[in-house]
Amino acid sequence: WGRLCLLLSLLLQLPGSQAKCYFEAKAPCEYEGKQFFLGESWLSANCLLCTCLHPIGVGCCETTQHPIDFPDWCEAHYDSQTCQISVVQKANPSLPCVKSLEHEWGLPAPP
Repeated sequence: WGRLCLLLSLLLQLPGSQAKCYFEAKAPCEYEGKQFFLGESWLSANCLLCTCLHPIGVGCCETTQHPIDFPDWCEAHYDSQTCQISVVQKANPSLPCVKSLEHEWGLPAPP
């Protein structure tokens, strides 16, 4: 049990991350028909990194970093194919949100 508790605590403390983590007691260590054993991990279709904690359950953590500090003229876009979040311009989402002479970070957007 000591190793299981250590593994769970490490899973819930991903370094450099403020990702949300979840634990499901008694959940089977199975994903897409494949059986996983204690300590083995898999990436789910919704970008959760899950670890088998058999026999006590499964622990999963988000793999994406959620941006929290960007200008009002930008927005966060989530790509479920790559499990990445990028910050893009609201006016033209094909362009990244970058500091420029026209838009200074920390200043209100022009009218």
